[in-house]
Amino acid sequence: MAKLLNIIENYKNKAKSAFKMENKDELPIDSEEVMENTDIVSEDNIETLIEEVPELTEAEKLQNELYELKDKYLRLYSDFDNFRKRTAKEKLEMIQSASERVIGDIIPVIDDIERATANAQEGEISEGIHLIFNKLFNTLAVKGLKSMDAKGAVFNADLHEAITQFPAPTEDDKGKVFDVVEKGYYLNDKVIRFAKVVVAN
Repeated sequence: MAKLLNIIENYKNKAKSAFKMENKDELPIDSEEVMENTDIVSEDNIETLIEEVPELTEAEKLQNELYELKDKYLRLYSDFDNFRKRTAKEKLEMIQSASERVIGDIIPVIDDIERATANAQEGEISEGIHLIFNKLFNTLAVKGLKSMDAKGAVFNADLHEAITQFPAPTEDDKGKVFDVVEKGYYLNDKVIRFAKVVVAN
């Protein structure tokens, strides 16, 4: 509709300019065509053309509204689905790491227990105490706690914290963990304590 009105307006402007020219023989071809068709694009004809442009029927209007509502529904459903998935993921992560701080505080106690049992003389620690220690370790393992097996592995800055370096005994040992000073731990595959290691170089 707007395009039709612009075309008609251009024809009217050209026609007016053509009438003002004194020498009609010098009119350009397109201007002569405008003059010949001036009667066709009169104001009455413009109104007729406007009236002849069909308006949308009630069914077409309802159809357009239906398309708009469907589009809004799909967008809203997509946003809600993304929100639901994000919330479920955050809830799962919260459940898995809810005990992270408590277990993190228990890890130094585990270090002390392991040092005590490793350095104790035979018979110094009773079998009952060993059973209690094992029960504690098993309970923490059920909660998702797992120690790193770092010795001999290739040094990884995402898992290990190098506290010093040591000359590599062989060429194959270069860049690998030579010794573990303090164990690293995972909680549900998330690192909660980096392993403090000596790296062969």
